[in-house]
Amino acid sequence: MSRVTFDNSNRLFYQAVKKSVDAYFQSRRLRKTGNWKLYLKAFILIPLAIGLYVYLLLGHYHGVSGILLAVLLGLCLVCIAFNVMHDACHGSYSRKKWVNELMGLSMNALGSNKFIWKIKHNVIHHTYTNIDGIDDDLANSFLIRMCTTQRWRPIHRFQFIYVYLLYAISTLNWMWGTDFVKYFTRKIHHTPIRHIGLHQHFVFWTSKLLYLFFYVAVPVYFLGWQPWLTGFLIVHAVMGLALSIVFQLAHVVEKTTFGYIGESPKVIAQEWAAHEVSTTADFAPENKVISWLVGGLNFQIEHHLFPQISHVHYPALSKIVRQQCELFGLPYNYYPTMQQAIYSHVRLMKQLGRPYA
Repeated sequence: MSRVTFDNSNRLFYQAVKKSVDAYFQSRRLRKTGNWKLYLKAFILIPLAIGLYVYLLLGHYHGVSGILLAVLLGLCLVCIAFNVMHDACHGSYSRKKWVNELMGLSMNALGSNKFIWKIKHNVIHHTYTNIDGIDDDLANSFLIRMCTTQRWRPIHRFQFIYVYLLYAISTLNWMWGTDFVKYFTRKIHHTPIRHIGLHQHFVFWTSKLLYLFFYVAVPVYFLGWQPWLTGFLIVHAVMGLALSIVFQLAHVVEKTTFGYIGESPKVIAQEWAAHEVSTTADFAPENKVISWLVGGLNFQIEHHLFPQISHVHYPALSKIVRQQCELFGLPYNYYPTMQQAIYSHVRLMKQLGRPYA
């Protein structure tokens, strides 16, 4: 992997915004980790997911009701990923490390692997955001062209149409495809996984087997393979679409910038924090319903600057970050509504589908 460094010789922006954020917490005597608002989400979402799962196993419903319940279960599971797993894996769910580790295992309960995801997301994506050649989030499939430095193929002309089908199957591919590729190659895109301990090997295989037992074997036994397959695909389609769209709106929209790393070491001519601001976008900041459902990930700029601060604080921090961006002449990319952000993503996908883009 080619080395990428940032010109952090002048870190005035990050120092200023961090000082202002620290002052906010100190003046209000607040902890940067989660509070009752976050814990209430876990208290609602986790029992709800278990209840829906058990009720679906009972089979006391008609076909249409079963489809709707599967959709609801998919939404509930993805909300757990947004609200509980994401904070926990960043160490911002609780002040206690063991609590974060425990709640972070919700990633494994959803079918993936916490250990691999933390390297992919916390380390690579959060450090080298939108840098083609190193950010694994830009390397999803040759069928999707996400920036101009990626090779154009004729099929990309239609990517703005078929991309949502790929999003719908993304969690299936993630949990039963790319997880295993990363595990066996010990590589995330071009970044090596330096060490996988015995404990992580055990957790990886145990989690995958438990997923097969609870999400495949048990429902097939109680419902039969056809109802199970229908519900299973619906759950994953909902999860895949929701996860993909939320994360794409944060980085793959018209207002964000992209970088590229080739064969030679690269120095990015700005401090890391300024890079994060330019490659990231917020959306629907005033919509409290969306903020609740997506775990504050509509405040993605704040999250990238302060990933170890719980998302429950992001609405307040956004005012501080926006003010500091204005003072330093940095762009504060945001879309007032989720609909506008989706339109921007679609336009960018259409633009990147052209051979001359």
